[in-house]
Amino acid sequence: QVQLVESGGGLVQPGGSLRLSCAASRSSFTLDTMGWYRQAPGKQREFVAAMSSGGSTNYLPSVKGRFTISRDNGRNTVYLQMNSLKPEDTAVYYCNANPYASTWDPGDYWGQGTQVTVSP
Repeated sequence: QVQLVESGGGLVQPGGSLRLSCAASRSSFTLDTMGWYRQAPGKQREFVAAMSSGGSTNYLPSVKGRFTISRDNGRNTVYLQMNSLKPEDTAVYYCNANPYASTWDPGDYWGQGTQVTVSP
C-alpha cells in the first residue's frame, strides 16, 4: 500500500505561483514514477506532469515551461512548482504513484487532492 498526502494548494491571482507537495509513505519511493493530475469542475481528470525513477520528465503541453516537477527521494516527496498560473489551471490536483513503472500511465495510488484556484 502507498499513502500519498498532498499539500500546498490555495487561491492565487493570475500570474502567481504555487508549489504543491506530495509525501509518500512507500519505502521504495525511489523506484516509482510519480505524477500529478488535475480535474476541473465538469471535466475529466487529466495528466499534468510526471517524473520517472530515473529523473525523466513528461508534461502536458499547456503547462510546459510554466510547471516543474521534482522529487526529493530522501524525503519521499514529489513537488510541482507552478508559475505563471492562469485561470484555466484551476482544478483539484492529485498526486499519483506508479510503482516500478516503465510507462507514463498512472498507477493505482492516488492522494486525496488539493484545490488550486486561480482568480483575480
